[in-house]
Amino acid sequence: MQNPSVSNTTAPVVSVFGSSSPAPGDPDYTAGVQLGRALAELGLAVQSGGYMGLMEAVSQGASEAGGHVIGVTSRAIEDFRPARANAFVAEEIKTDTLAERLIYLTKHCQIAVVLPGGVGTMTELSLVWNQVMVGELERKPIIAIGDPWRAIVEAISDPRYTRPEFRDMVTWVADVASAVAHLATLSPAVADA
Repeated sequence: MQNPSVSNTTAPVVSVFGSSSPAPGDPDYTAGVQLGRALAELGLAVQSGGYMGLMEAVSQGASEAGGHVIGVTSRAIEDFRPARANAFVAEEIKTDTLAERLIYLTKHCQIAVVLPGGVGTMTELSLVWNQVMVGELERKPIIAIGDPWRAIVEAISDPRYTRPEFRDMVTWVADVASAVAHLATLSPAVADA
């Protein structure tokens, strides 16, 4: 396994996870642009998987707001389908495998935000949550946006299997505005991340 380089940005980094499907004009894409813009305005560097869909949307919003945009891409994905980092990525971190990409995105951030998505996005939410839960990563804010995540988080938070303190590691919010409001309450924690 080749070690990818690590961004040298001095801003706190927020990894944003979400579907690759939404296109410009889709309400989820518009919400992603709004999130990226708001994160940049909070002084956060925005990091995503770097390709299309919600990854592009948050990259666009952050870039247009003057923020630093990091795209963590993978040779394995590019071998699977023709894809390149989106046009808004200012710094590309290239990994060899999907697993390396996932680990990088969860490890090299101070905050994780999860937008709507499918199985891949659910994997990303589960991975960062589990890594924090077992102490492999330091505790960090994990924010899941949208009704589907509320149902999923509640479903897997049965107290027979998940202790309350572990359940509380994920904050569910209804929309991007609520996520931004929550992040603003973390200051100066966000600023000190």
